[in-house]
Amino acid sequence: MNVSARWGMAGLVLLAAGTQAAEPVKVGSKIDTEGSLLGNIILQVLDSHGVKTVNKVQLGTTPVVRGAITAGELDIYPEYTGNGAFFFKDEKDAAWKNAQQGYEKVKKLDAEKNHLVWLTPAPANNTWTIAVRKDLAEKNKLTSLDDLSAYLKKGGEFKLAASAEFIERSDALPAFEKAYGFKLEQPQLLSLAGGDTAVTIKAAAQQTSGVNAAMAYGTDGPVAALGLQTLSDPKGVQPIYAPTPVVREAVLKAYPQMDEWLKPVFASLDEKTLQQLNASIAVEGLDAKKVAADYLKQKGFVK
Repeated sequence: MNVSARWGMAGLVLLAAGTQAAEPVKVGSKIDTEGSLLGNIILQVLDSHGVKTVNKVQLGTTPVVRGAITAGELDIYPEYTGNGAFFFKDEKDAAWKNAQQGYEKVKKLDAEKNHLVWLTPAPANNTWTIAVRKDLAEKNKLTSLDDLSAYLKKGGEFKLAASAEFIERSDALPAFEKAYGFKLEQPQLLSLAGGDTAVTIKAAAQQTSGVNAAMAYGTDGPVAALGLQTLSDPKGVQPIYAPTPVVREAVLKAYPQMDEWLKPVFASLDEKTLQQLNASIAVEGLDAKKVAADYLKQKGFVK
């Protein structure tokens, strides 16, 4: 009797261990358009490999999502390498302005302090930038902030729609002005309330109050869709924000092939691809889940 009771207990322990290993993976993301897109991509890739998942996409802002994964309430989500500067209060390190160095640094710090693993990053940069109307860019051969500086010095017509934060924050417009040697005067600026790039991009597209340029993020969907073009930052004024799946170490141990599954997918997400996919959601109003599914099928990542 005692023997079978003991075996019964062992069986229960084994059963518990089994269910523990097979716990569904909680996939989250931030609340914005790109967060929703990338969260759905991760979720669908894991689903396609038979991993049980729990959908926590668009969970909340950066502090909410970050708090959830460090507390173990979330297992994997897309984050940006440059945010490591803020997570670890290390904004002054030049490493954040270099794609490889920033990635290596955040990967090391997060592994040591939080048992979080940064997988393969996308070759994109969702950082602050200036976007100009395509007609202006083509006519004046503007592709970089260097080109913009030369254009402004020749007295080129220019008016930028931006948030007060972008105009005033020392690491935003003033940092671009200092690095590239130009200065925008008050009549060349249209300050719009809030930090929503959708509003600034729309102002440039519609030429509101003579605006022909906008504050934007590198992978913003409406940029290309509304006929604007982002200018490159060859001097690396801004930190690089490469989207990367971040997973809890224990979960990666349970599913060691996760990096292998997600690597080719994230490697395919360059700036233009993300702009187009984000535009399908933000401009055309398509569901992020469908946009993710169509992209994965079209590229052959999911059957």
